[in-house]
Amino acid sequence: MEIRRPPPFRETGGPVNLDYLQDRCRQFLAGTFPADAAHDISHVKRVVKNTIQLTDIEQCNSYITIPSAWLHDCVTVPKDSPQRAQGSLLAAEAATAFLAGIDYPPELLPEVFHAIEAHSFSADIPATSLEAQVVQDADRLDSLGAIGIARCLLVGGRLNRPLCDHADPFCDDREPDDSLYTVDHFYTKLLKLPDTMQTEAGRAEAHRRAGLMREYLDQLRAEIL
Repeated sequence: MEIRRPPPFRETGGPVNLDYLQDRCRQFLAGTFPADAAHDISHVKRVVKNTIQLTDIEQCNSYITIPSAWLHDCVTVPKDSPQRAQGSLLAAEAATAFLAGIDYPPELLPEVFHAIEAHSFSADIPATSLEAQVVQDADRLDSLGAIGIARCLLVGGRLNRPLCDHADPFCDDREPDDSLYTVDHFYTKLLKLPDTMQTEAGRAEAHRRAGLMREYLDQLRAEIL
């Protein structure tokens, strides 16, 4: 694969680098958080970490992927809001407006907009660029594995949802409904994420993390049934 070199990125009065861009993104986020416990600044930092790793493997444009990762949740809509699917669009609008104000290369703004808007599972927007695929995978990886279990339980507690249906905790004889039970979210969404991954590296890591989640559910079953 041909390596696409990042274009020059400048601040008025002189050149800047990727570290500067990330610093400005962090400063911007300081005025937008806290969000809910599963979409706080720690989540953003983990998504950035995943993005950097996948960007290196896929050899894509870090001037698109990294600011998109930092800003992907700069506007958040609660999980139980009917406007949930609009969250990534609102974040894309806010992020590109911010970047335009710090002399970010204007020709890259549409690509950042798309990467942010397409990252959301709820929005169901196909990621049509490699950079958008990397950001989408990086975000979805944070819903899997040990951190995915922790985030799922945090959100379930915030929404005052019971851990599980005591009559059928693991949806053996019913359709899962994560609007009612926290454990159901594993079945409605989380364990399906590996098959939605766009990059080979993201898919491999997603399956590894999903395996850990299945082990957790097996252990939970042994403890409560």
